[in-house]
Amino acid sequence: MSEPTPTSRRGRLLRIGAACAVLLALAGYLLVHFTSGGPGAPRCTVRGPGQDGDPYEMQPEQALNAATIEAVGSSRGLPERAITIALATAMQESGLRNIDYGDRDSVGLFQQRPSQGWGETRQIMDPVYSAGKFYEHLEKIPGYSRLPLTEAAQRVQRSGFPQAYAKHEPEAVLLASALTGRTPGALSCTAGSGGKQGDPEQVRAKLIREFGPGVLPAAQAGELTGGGRTGKAYPASDAVVAVPVGAAAEAGAGEDPGGRRGWEVAHWAVAHASELGIAQVSYAGRVWSAAESGNGWRKADGNSDAEKSEDSGAVLINTAQ
Repeated sequence: MSEPTPTSRRGRLLRIGAACAVLLALAGYLLVHFTSGGPGAPRCTVRGPGQDGDPYEMQPEQALNAATIEAVGSSRGLPERAITIALATAMQESGLRNIDYGDRDSVGLFQQRPSQGWGETRQIMDPVYSAGKFYEHLEKIPGYSRLPLTEAAQRVQRSGFPQAYAKHEPEAVLLASALTGRTPGALSCTAGSGGKQGDPEQVRAKLIREFGPGVLPAAQAGELTGGGRTGKAYPASDAVVAVPVGAAAEAGAGEDPGGRRGWEVAHWAVAHASELGIAQVSYAGRVWSAAESGNGWRKADGNSDAEKSEDSGAVLINTAQ
């Protein structure tokens, strides 16, 4: 048998190299396609005041985590600036994904390290815990709300790339404005629950865990009487969770005539729709539904839940498919 010539060996190596390059390119495409969701995949969008300009787009997982970060900040009575700092930090550290890997032993939304005293890995992988720990450290910084965002974030994180947070500030400001309810109807998601049947008890438990017990009356079960801007009863339904806008006042946070608390909760519900099987969210005469999620928030137009929500002053979260 003749030995292969140098030319034939080079040819074989070139063919193998070309095949590997094709496979790597295909793997890269599939990775990008998967992580970006691909065409037609579920998306959440956030628009600024007046709905002008290009929307900020993200995947439902990212919107859900962002809404949790906001709710935890809200439960601590923190200003929108604190939430903006937290969102920009999580955007940089994890892309708003609750990942179980990172530099050395870093994990979670904020890439906190168990070895540096942030808690056990299982704790840090809980978004409510990790957001709470971030805010706990942020609140210890004197005048943090007046500092440049990247400086405030760096004092908490002590990152090797301290200037990296600044690039996320515009999107974090936009997202915080929506999630805190300052911009009504600004956050919407497509695909919604995907047909999953929701459990109202799980919705209530999630609301209380993220916003704190003040988000719901102590004995909420079906029909709620009193409260709301009109004093009318909240609608009774086994599938509907009614969140009174007046809950903030009951918790000692004062009245909310502008509806900011209502939109905060309404946007939270839309961001959690896929996870909790939420079929419809109604507030202030407008409605978002999983079945027509491509239309975003729309006027009631005879929708009974939306009309009840407007009458009662409550956010209605419906899990019935």
